[in-house]
Amino acid sequence: MSSWKSLLLRIGDNCPDYGTSSDFKEHIETCFGVIRRELEHSSNDILTFLLQCAEQLPHKIPLYGTLVGLLNLENEDFVKQMVETTQANFQDALDFGNCDMIRILMRFLTVMMCSKVLQPSSLVVVFETLLSSAATTLDEEKGNPSWQARGDFYVSCILSCLPWGGSELVEQVPEEIESVMVGIEAYLSIRRHNSDTGLSFFEDDDESGRGVVEKDFLEDLWGRIQVLSSNGWKVDSVPRPHLSFEAQLVAGKSHEFGPINTPEQPEPLSEVSGVLYGKQKHDAELKYPQRIRRLNIFPASKIEDMQPIDRFIVEEYLLDVLLFLNGCRKECASFMVGLPVPFRYDYLMAETIFSQLLLLPLPPFKPIYYTLVIMDLCKALPGAFPGVVAGAVRALFEKIADLDTECQTRLILWFSHHLSNFQFIWPWEEWAFVLDLPKWAPQRVFVQEVLEREVRLSYWDKVKQSIENAPALEELLPPKGSPNFIYSIEDGREKTEQHALSAELNNKVKGRQTAREIISWVEESVFPNHAWDVALKVVVHTLLDIGSKSFTHLITVLERYGQVFARICPDHDKQVMLIAEVSSYWKNNAQMTAIAIDRMMGYRLISNLAIVRWVFSPANIEQFHTSDRPWEVLRNAISKTYNRISDLRNEISSLKKSVVSAEEAATKAKTELDAAESKLSLVDGEPVLGDNPARLKRLKANAEKAKEEEVSVLESLEAKEALLARALDENEALFLSLYKNFSNVLMERLPDPSRARTLRELKSIQADEMTVDLDESSVMEVDNESGRPNKSQSNGGKESNIYNVGEKEQWCLSTLGYVKAFARQYASEIWAHIEKLDADVFTENVHPLFKKAVYSGLSRPINDVSSG
Repeated sequence: MSSWKSLLLRIGDNCPDYGTSSDFKEHIETCFGVIRRELEHSSNDILTFLLQCAEQLPHKIPLYGTLVGLLNLENEDFVKQMVETTQANFQDALDFGNCDMIRILMRFLTVMMCSKVLQPSSLVVVFETLLSSAATTLDEEKGNPSWQARGDFYVSCILSCLPWGGSELVEQVPEEIESVMVGIEAYLSIRRHNSDTGLSFFEDDDESGRGVVEKDFLEDLWGRIQVLSSNGWKVDSVPRPHLSFEAQLVAGKSHEFGPINTPEQPEPLSEVSGVLYGKQKHDAELKYPQRIRRLNIFPASKIEDMQPIDRFIVEEYLLDVLLFLNGCRKECASFMVGLPVPFRYDYLMAETIFSQLLLLPLPPFKPIYYTLVIMDLCKALPGAFPGVVAGAVRALFEKIADLDTECQTRLILWFSHHLSNFQFIWPWEEWAFVLDLPKWAPQRVFVQEVLEREVRLSYWDKVKQSIENAPALEELLPPKGSPNFIYSIEDGREKTEQHALSAELNNKVKGRQTAREIISWVEESVFPNHAWDVALKVVVHTLLDIGSKSFTHLITVLERYGQVFARICPDHDKQVMLIAEVSSYWKNNAQMTAIAIDRMMGYRLISNLAIVRWVFSPANIEQFHTSDRPWEVLRNAISKTYNRISDLRNEISSLKKSVVSAEEAATKAKTELDAAESKLSLVDGEPVLGDNPARLKRLKANAEKAKEEEVSVLESLEAKEALLARALDENEALFLSLYKNFSNVLMERLPDPSRARTLRELKSIQADEMTVDLDESSVMEVDNESGRPNKSQSNGGKESNIYNVGEKEQWCLSTLGYVKAFARQYASEIWAHIEKLDADVFTENVHPLFKKAVYSGLSRPINDVSSG
């Protein structure tokens, strides 16, 4: 990397490029001196790289803005070109809905205004353009209120610029910026409050009464800006290096920023329809998502003391670093610990990372990314950050009973992986009390699932050794994981006829017999003499045992003998029994159960509908609140179905582009051939119609080949579209089956709606029943039953060691949590089939709590009548 590039990239960092200095002013002067000399030879490269740095290291934007201001004094044309390029990039970002680029470039424009590069009035015009578009969106005649997410995003972008330039705007264009603020206040008065109950980290957020009055993200940001304004726009967390060069910068020419155009308003709703509104609102929120939802893990006494606006700015810095350095984990951690702020922010950093890891419906990046970042931060700040992370885990563990179901799963997966990278060290004795809780208590289930995932990442004895400070927790470890092969003769079992059949099948496989030969053996020798279920047991247990040594062995068996399973189990009923046998064989190993079923679905030996039916079989239903085993299988099945559809959509999109290219190539080849055929040529001095024969022959061959390719691509497109149509029908059947099963099992177990209208009332049923007993016995006696009167827990709190939610109620809470989680994660697919689901499942007869869970996951108002 050339020296000027390194200086631009490392400006503001403690690095060898700038010697021992950490002063921003010295960094800017050093960098400016080098860039000024290089401008003559590499102006285009510098312009491109400088913009890339500003866009991808946005926490350094004040430094880059000041540097541009100094360059403006030396080379106005260069800076004018930079402003024009920024305008073009900004317009592209608006056209394509690139939210991150819109937000970052607006911050860059604000800082360039502070450095006298951009006229303040030009920036105000940008604000006014976005504000006008946002207000029009909420107009039912000219806009489409279901797209409020776009208007909210535009307004949040305006507000988020003000910490970087509010002081200068108020000083230089006070009336214009005041007009913008009045416009924002008017917008806030007519928009809908965004409750986000379906995206809350904690299930109780919408039940506790806080949700009604709690500010949403935009209202909260407006409040922070109001406080900032009343404090004279003083911000500790935003560097203002331009002030050190103010006497020089004032001499520079301020450039105008070209006009921008916001995208056209979405078409107004053609009819008043809850379904239509919900679909479009969902689409808008996908395109303009809320960037962060704050996860307040730590008590106020622990979190760093900072102004409200400083918290917002540090969150912006951290999210920007996570976004733009997602492929460079070491650099990411380095920048996160070295933000340009004069105070510590370890606790806020932990909260921000966890808020992204647990963000609903999906985190911006794969969870493994946040796992690696947390690991690297623990290594970068060994004396501070590990303790902060441990505090976050303890705080979340305290609230685990109220944590959203999807968040619980992610937390389990992260924590087990995190511990595996730190030698599985954790003070498990702190959590040994969970053994005193009932088996369905969320804290006990959490510890159980973390230990199970740890075993997957290591081995049983190693994990057992890691809990030696709390040896009683061995009770929560999973079984050792060995297969449950019912035809084994090593343990001295009596040999039966089925043992002989299993041994015979084993020999056939060792003898390399084909799947067809084994199918013939089953049909000719096994079926005539044994019941179908006996044949199934023998085939499944024997083939799985042959494939049990490793994942590769399993794949080999399924590839070679998968058709044996397909022949024996051609319909859903028999496939359900096949899955049950797979589960029986791997009953001691949840991971291998999930892998085997997932692979069988991948080879289309079992259907997703059969998996749903198996998950909702009586034996599995009883585990819904105490184990992740059935849910993991169900998650995999729905995910695989969704991925198939996504892959087909991507292939169709690619084929459509290929069709256009093929049509253009065929047209071009035909045009060239027609031109050659119509051309007059001289042959032996006589005019003849047509080019020379050799060229004509070549052009004809090219035209025929191009036409064949066009036909071939069109046929491929038609075939893929037919597969997609079939896949979408299967998807509709899957969600119908899933939610019918959910509705049925919940109707059987949920209390009458008059007793449980909310989750809070559902949780309190057991506690209300216990109140009668408390009148007849002392509190101490009740506590003594738990064995731990002083260290008690109640629903994740610290008041009582008894978990006061009954088993039946906890089963309902857990199942409703998954109802909501699946609706939220696959909302796009569910909205596509919502009319059918409304007609067949989400009717007036379903339990209100079930309907509320689905609607919450879809961000659909519960009073939305299904008349769309």
